[in-house]
Amino acid sequence: MPTQSDTNIIPLGDWIQDFVTLWLVPRFGSELRAIELPVRYVLDAFTNVLLATPMPVVLVLSVAAAWLAAGKKVAILTAACVVALHFLGILDDAKTTFAMVITSLFFCLIIGLPLGIACARSNALSTVMRPVLDVMQTVPSFVYLVPIVMLFGIGLVPGVIATIIFSLPPLIRLTNLGIREVPAEIIEAAIAFGATPRQVLFDAQIPCALPTIMMGVNQTIMMSLSMVVMSALIGAEGLGYLVYTGIGRLNIGEASLGGIGIVAMAIVLDRVTQAIGTRSVVRKGK
Repeated sequence: MPTQSDTNIIPLGDWIQDFVTLWLVPRFGSELRAIELPVRYVLDAFTNVLLATPMPVVLVLSVAAAWLAAGKKVAILTAACVVALHFLGILDDAKTTFAMVITSLFFCLIIGLPLGIACARSNALSTVMRPVLDVMQTVPSFVYLVPIVMLFGIGLVPGVIATIIFSLPPLIRLTNLGIREVPAEIIEAAIAFGATPRQVLFDAQIPCALPTIMMGVNQTIMMSLSMVVMSALIGAEGLGYLVYTGIGRLNIGEASLGGIGIVAMAIVLDRVTQAIGTRSVVRKGK
């Protein structure tokens, strides 16, 4: 048992609490809450469209997208998952979860791709970002929820904001890595043919780095799905809420339904993104 003499020698917890409650929230609370508006707009758009789309249309569109992106086998798997979610009665919850994942991916792409490219072009920025990304990836997901609730309250939108923060680092890291791994000969050849820096980036570096970038997209999606259950603790709906309420009520059936839905979505999204990355590797080889 710790004694009074060896506790709170450095009151770091109190300092963090005072920083957030006495300085960060009063000074920048309104500015930080402005972040909520675009997230809410995109999330509401995706959610309303998905919930208003009938099951047969969802099935056809999902299968068509999977077929075009990953081929017949993944399309069949997608059809089986959508039908299973429908007959299990959790398709609407899956739509809400999918809207959360797609919204978080949308903002991760907007933030992560430019940051990853900037880190690849600047060793100084990469050095600064490395410990920041380390902290973002190693801090337990529960810790994100406390300041998120203080700044944004509870509900779907705060859950998505927490998911964005939690799932952003892999995309930045792998975009940085992919750009840096482009062979120097390709860049030199592009410059020799008169390409501008913008053309070198978009016509040479990004296409060559696309398999690695797609790996980052894949990891971002997987981490978003893992954060969905945690977001239910602050009022986010969807499959994660089924898991959370099932655990709270000791209802293993309800929790299992939510878990099955998340697993089904994760498998389909993983196969689709992996297929896109593999196709990029094949084109790169050609």
